[in-house]
Order: sequence, then structure tokens, then C-alpha cells
Amino acid sequence: MTPDASTMTWLEGFPPFLVRAVEITLAGGPAMSAIWLVGFIMCGLGVNIWVGMLMDGLRPRSDAQLKGWLREPSSANGPVPELITGAVEARSAESVALTFGEFRSRELEPFDRQLRLMRICVGLAPLLGLFGTVTGMLATFAALASGAGGEQTMGAIAKGISEALITTETGLVVALPGLFLQYHLSRKKRGFEVFLDHAESMCRRHATA
Repeated sequence: MTPDASTMTWLEGFPPFLVRAVEITLAGGPAMSAIWLVGFIMCGLGVNIWVGMLMDGLRPRSDAQLKGWLREPSSANGPVPELITGAVEARSAESVALTFGEFRSRELEPFDRQLRLMRICVGLAPLLGLFGTVTGMLATFAALASGAGGEQTMGAIAKGISEALITTETGLVVALPGLFLQYHLSRKKRGFEVFLDHAESMCRRHATA
């Protein structure tokens, strides 16, 4: 599908990059809408995870901060400090483990689900690009099989090849940044989980001291 005159008239006055994006989307055929949708979902999930971890303060802290919260529970403010002080009030190792387990279920499991969905989107984008490649090549072969020749046939062949290449490239362009973003967020979450394990062991020692 190529942009018609009415579409281009409607886009007059928009930034050139947006006009070009619409042209590429229309030239890429039906698979392009699905690829952009997957990319939008993937980016939305990534931003939601990053902002959620930032707003909740889910990041590693120093041993000095942990010891300060253990000594002065009244200075705690935020989900992580309140977790430490809540574990301090538990007077047994089992209660500490239960407190940390509840925190992981409440705070981290939603991020786990979103990261899994991000991984699905990362894998789905190039597959949708491959689907567009197949439909583009089918259109190309159909134009060749018509045997009519002339400009009309050559235009149909060029359109099919263009659709095949555009969808392949777009699927990869969407998937690669998503892959790096998902890897970065997974590392941040894993770093926080390591910190939680260390904090739990400190709270256990404090509770049984």
C-alpha cells in the first residue's frame, strides 16, 4: 500500500520525520501496524518498569545505610527502609524470611511479569517482520506470474520487494533496542535482588543476636 493523495494532503504541516514514518508504514503493508503496536507495548513496559523501580527506590544501598536503619528504625522512610525496620521488629530468622518473602511477592513479581512480556515482544517483532517479508515476496511472485509485463508489472514487483525489505528492517529496528532495554532492566532488577539477599542476611543476624 502506498500513500494516496488524500493521505499526503492530510499530513501537510506535520514534521518531515512523521510524514516519512507514515510513508514507510504504508509502504510496508499490513504487518507494519502489528510491528509498531508490539514496539509501543514493549517501550511502554520498559518505561513502566524503569519508572516504577525509580519511584519505589528499588536500588541497592550501602552497608552503612543498612546499619543505620538497623540502629535507628525511626529514620526509615520508603519501601526498602521500612522493609528493613519491619524485619528488625521480627525477633526470629523465620519472621525475617517471611517479611522479605512478602516484599518480593508484592514489589518484584509485577516486574517479573512485565519483563517476561517484554521478552515476548522482543521475539515477536522480528517474526512479524518475517511475516511481512513473506507477504511481500508473495506479492512479488504474483506480479511475476501475471506475465503482463510493462510498467504496471514492474511497479507491482517493486512494491512487493519494498514491502518485504521494509518489514524485515523494521522488525529488527524495533527488536534490537527492546533487547538491550530488557537486558538492562533485568540486570537492574537482579542487582536489587542480590542486595535484598544481603540485607536479609544482615537482618537475620540482627534478629538472632
